[in-house]
Formats: sequence, structure tokens, C-alpha cells
Amino acid sequence: MDRQIVYPGSVPLDTDLLNVQRNVMSALGYLAQVTLGTSTVVDGLACTATSPASMSISIGPGSITQFGVVDTAAFGSLEALSDPLLRLAVNLTSNQFTLAAPNVPGQSINYLVEASLVEADATPVVLPYYNSANPSQPYSGPGNSGAAQMTQRLQSVQLEVKAGAPGVTGSQQTPGVDAGWVGIYVIEVAYGDSAITAANINVYPTAPFLTWKLPQLTPGTHNLAVFGPTTQGGWQVPSGVTGVKVRIWGGGGAGGAGFTGPGGGGAGGGYCEGFYSVSPGELITITVGNGGAGSGQPGGTSSFGVLASATGGQAGADGTPSGTGAGGAAGGQGSGSGLSVNGSPGGPAFGLPANGSTPAAWMSGAGGGAFGSAGANSVVSTSGGSTIAGESGVSPGAGGSGGIEAGLGGSGGPGLVLVEW
Repeated sequence: MDRQIVYPGSVPLDTDLLNVQRNVMSALGYLAQVTLGTSTVVDGLACTATSPASMSISIGPGSITQFGVVDTAAFGSLEALSDPLLRLAVNLTSNQFTLAAPNVPGQSINYLVEASLVEADATPVVLPYYNSANPSQPYSGPGNSGAAQMTQRLQSVQLEVKAGAPGVTGSQQTPGVDAGWVGIYVIEVAYGDSAITAANINVYPTAPFLTWKLPQLTPGTHNLAVFGPTTQGGWQVPSGVTGVKVRIWGGGGAGGAGFTGPGGGGAGGGYCEGFYSVSPGELITITVGNGGAGSGQPGGTSSFGVLASATGGQAGADGTPSGTGAGGAAGGQGSGSGLSVNGSPGGPAFGLPANGSTPAAWMSGAGGGAFGSAGANSVVSTSGGSTIAGESGVSPGAGGSGGIEAGLGGSGGPGLVLVEW
């Protein structure tokens, strides 16, 4: 950090004091940039209902860091300085805002609370100046003009509440965030509301609140979301999260039916894993492929939005009348910017002849494995006419084995999506 040097007996300059303040602000700005980056970050500024409850909200003390320049205007006798700097503004007291409910039954209105860093000169004072002609009689203001001058440059968190257009409850829209501002809360007020409670207050989806403090941080990821065929759907990126690790398995293919011969094994689903950039509040669609059911059904595709996916394994072929065996099927494929692994093909079925052309023993095709899981085992008939169903593949993404005679093939194992952050 730059420092000013002064000497005993030298005449002090106003720039000595001004440069000390500018240097301290610059040093703190770069320290904040090292830890927070250059994006806007909000800390504190908690939005709460008043007590006793009313139609007002209270925004508590807090801070905002926002990228700008050192000084857009002259700072005393120092010229404006357009060097980039992450600046910090602090509110030490709370602010209250009063809202109104819509006056049409069945309607609601959304209010947006947005914040920005505002800098302004304040506290005008008529300052005494040195009068060289008569030192005992100071001048009043510069050149004895009596003019007041600003004595503080304040950086504060400016808060604003914007009302959206009233609409039928559930369809009302939140107003857009203004340029240079960030949205931090949405307050929903319905017709007939006479007081605002915590239930009316929601954090704006992309609000840049500082989610974790240093004592709360742990190395690596420590949160895990698990999605299967029954839990797939939209996943909203938590506040403060900008990167995730994703692991995806496609569904396993079903084994082939035996009919008059042994069926082939279903293939394993594909697999991929990687690290992906996301935005806080972003809604990402997650699909998870089912395993192929019964005979002849391939596994379904699993995906994490448009960023990564893994296809399901193909189904095993049904047995043939000659009982000479049915070939296995191709495995699924992973697709993404990280690691991609194909599922293993399903195994072929075999007929073991005795003295004639009729097999004395039949062995169905084994299921193909997926990354981290083995496929279902073959089933064996040691005498003609036996009906045996194939075994089902396990999750994630293993293929089912084929059946024998009238036995259906085993179902494939369902896919899986894991999201870590």
C-alpha cells in the first residue's frame, strides 16, 4: 500500500491527507477483489417484516461491493482518477419502505427491492482559510467568499423498491432490474393483505449475496443432489453457486426374451462426468432415463440441461427358433466436456448341442455393465423346455440378462444423475 512521507518542519499539504485516504481505499478495494473477484457482492441487508406487523418492510445494515473507478470527480485538490477499483459501501442503519396491496380482488403485485453503490459529496461547511495579510483574522471560505464546501465523500448502499403491474394471483410479473443495480428481494402482496410477513418475502433468484464466510468454507464439494427416474425435473442453482460437478448414467437396456431360444443381454448405459459453470438461481432441467422394461426396450437417456448427457444401452436381441444364440447389444454413450465412458455391450446367448441339433443346455446373454456397476448374470437351462426369466440390471445403468424359452428378459437398471457443489 502506498504511504505519504512528511518531515519535521515541512509545511503540510492538503494532498498529504487526501492521498492517505485514497491509498487506503485503493488497498481495501484490491484486498476485496482478491477474495471476492470483480462481480457485485451483497452482504447483510436482511429484509424483514416490521414488528408489530405492518405494510412496511425493513432492510437491515449491510454492504455492497461493486466494480467502478477510484474517483469519478475531483477529490478535494486531487484530480479525478479513472483507474478501475472494486469499491465498498456500507449502511450502518436500517431503511424502511411502505408497500400497498392491489385494490382489485383476486390480484397480487410483486415489488422488487434493488440495490446499488452510490457515491456523493455531502456535509457543506463554510471553512476557515488562512489569511496571509492578517493571520489573526481568517478568511471565511475560499478567498473570503463565504462559500460553503463539501467536507465528506460518502459511499452508501442505495436501496429502491419498484412496483410491478398488478395481475391475477400467480401470474403477476416482477419488474426488471435497472442497469447498474442488482435485485435482492421480491415482495409479493395480495389483495386484502393488511400486513407483510416473512411468507411474503423472497430472495431475488440472482441476488449476489455472499453465501459463505471463510470459517464456513471446506475444501472440495460438500453438497450432493441425487436424481433418479422418480425425482427428475427442474433443479434451481443455489445462491452463490457458480460451478458444479455432474455425474450422469443412462439407463440400462433390457435383456432379450427367450421365446424358443435364449435371449441376448441388454447393454449398459453410457456415463459422463465433468465440471460445469452455472448461474445462481438458474433453473436446469434434469432428466433421468429409465431402464429398459421387459424385452426389446432400450434404456433411456439422462441429461443435465444441455451441458451433458448419457444415452441408454440398447436392448438384447430375442432368442431365435433355431436356439443358436442371439447377439448382445451396443452400449450407451456419454456426451459432455469432461470424462465420457461407453456402456459395455450385452453378452450373446448360447445353445450347447448334445448328440443332435436340439440344444441340451441354453445360456442367455449377460447384461452389459455401466461405469461403476456390473451387468446382470446369465441364466442357464440344463434341459429343454425350461422357462427362465432374465435377471434385472442394477442401478446405475446396468443391462438386464436375457430370458430362456418363454421367459422375458430382465429389465435394465435405471439411470442416475448426481450434482455436487
